[in-house]
Amino acid sequence: MFTPSGLSALQSAMIEADEKFPNKKFVIKHVLGDNNLFAVHSHLILNEGDPGLVTMHLFRFNGDKIVEMWDLSQQILPDSPNKDGAF
Repeated sequence: MFTPSGLSALQSAMIEADEKFPNKKFVIKHVLGDNNLFAVHSHLILNEGDPGLVTMHLFRFNGDKIVEMWDLSQQILPDSPNKDGAF
């Protein structure tokens, strides 16, 4: 899913995703922080039975507010040659 920048666009996209994937699971695997920068590595499963996506969210804080957020994802292939898994 591609979302324009800005808080209202993000809120709309999150509402749309919740309606489209009401049973999604979001499992946080790792969180890294350095001063005001944080990375969250997670497993997103949109539909039960699907392998899901590896996701990374990067945040920059100013005080107690998120002022920048970036995200990226990679589909987990069921027949991946990597037998160690995505996590």
